[in-house]
Amino acid sequence: MSRTILYTYKKQEKTLTFSYDQFRTIHEAVAAAEGIDLTEFLKMELQVEMVSNSSKAAKDYRDNYFKKLGFGRITLAQKENRGVGHK
Repeated sequence: MSRTILYTYKKQEKTLTFSYDQFRTIHEAVAAAEGIDLTEFLKMELQVEMVSNSSKAAKDYRDNYFKKLGFGRITLAQKENRGVGHK
């Protein structure tokens, strides 16, 4: 099932259709949409996760890295609640 990502890149609001089949996280999806290579970032993120005792360190690293790239808010749009029988 696909979801919609709402994000800001270089002060421009954008939307993107997202599926966990294609990407592991929403951050990887928005970087791919903007043509940004994350290979070095993913290596460092893995190292931070391995060394850290909490997930907060990896989250802080990810948030700071994406801010440096020019991203603002990155979030999933709320799901629409549909009645039974509606697609």
